[in-house]
Amino acid sequence: MNLKSMTLPEITAALKALGQPAFRGKQVYTWLHKGVRSYEEMTNLPKSLRDSLTQQYPLYAPVAVRKQESQRDGTIKYLWQLQDGNCVETVLMRYHYGNTVCISTEVGCPMGCAFCASTLGGLVRKLEPFEMLDQVLFTQLDSGLPVNHIVLMGIGEPLDNFDNVMRFLELVNSEDGMNISMRHISLSTCGLVPKIDELAKRKLQISLAISLHGPNDGVRDRIMPVNKAYPMDELLAACRRYYEATSRRIHFEYAMIDGVNDTPEAARELLRRMKGLPAHFNLIPLNHVEESPLKPSSKAAVATFQKILEDGGITATVRRTLGGDIDASCGQLRRKHQKNQA
Repeated sequence: MNLKSMTLPEITAALKALGQPAFRGKQVYTWLHKGVRSYEEMTNLPKSLRDSLTQQYPLYAPVAVRKQESQRDGTIKYLWQLQDGNCVETVLMRYHYGNTVCISTEVGCPMGCAFCASTLGGLVRKLEPFEMLDQVLFTQLDSGLPVNHIVLMGIGEPLDNFDNVMRFLELVNSEDGMNISMRHISLSTCGLVPKIDELAKRKLQISLAISLHGPNDGVRDRIMPVNKAYPMDELLAACRRYYEATSRRIHFEYAMIDGVNDTPEAARELLRRMKGLPAHFNLIPLNHVEESPLKPSSKAAVATFQKILEDGGITATVRRTLGGDIDASCGQLRRKHQKNQA
């Protein structure tokens, strides 16, 4: 295992196996979570130990092969090259309450949603915990902006990489590391029901976001292949179980697609299905993906949809589009570097 994917007790045990005292574990762990690129930067370690760690646990840092900053809102998008040459995108967004980093959890995505660029080309591999942590660390270091919130909404389906994502959450929440509160972390899933139930058992205080994007099976089947495995009734039942286990209100993401899911009838159907489930809807004007024929709903359709939900007692907000001029908005992240290099 990569040393940066280890917890503090695991690093301490690894160093003990090298004949080192227990306090060395915390020293190394702290350095790793500051974003050092080599053991030579760990100046309070003996050189012999630094050399030994370099041999047994090589450190790898992602390389920013492309950095774009929005001229509209200051959003920054990074294309990080990983140790094996694959690339993922990470986005830093600035809000009045602090800075949020949107990270990827997989190289590519297996889910095949019709409106999302991240799934083009399918899944290449799942990211390791340290590769998720590095996106947060090095985005913060390169931008010079402190990261206050994390959203797992970039490339990939987080619950398809369940064990590695759970370890990442443990690491980024560690008091001896970045110490980012679970309440400041959001995880988005397209609806892997067994994994939602498994997540509920952990009773984490993260925010769960469900990529719903349709009021019924007919619409979801058309644009989200996952619905054929876990139909909407099963998904919403899992959401109710999740709320009962955690007491955490669930956020539903809903891309507004012209002529597909944006009618007043669709909004009223959602109201019926959500009855008794504390929920918040994020209405997302569909962002442009050049390979997709789908178009965004009109502002009037979005406003009508929002009003129907709110009149029915469901909080609904229209998500502000950030980074649209650099293809950094929801659904636009992709492995563009490889595409351009091909």
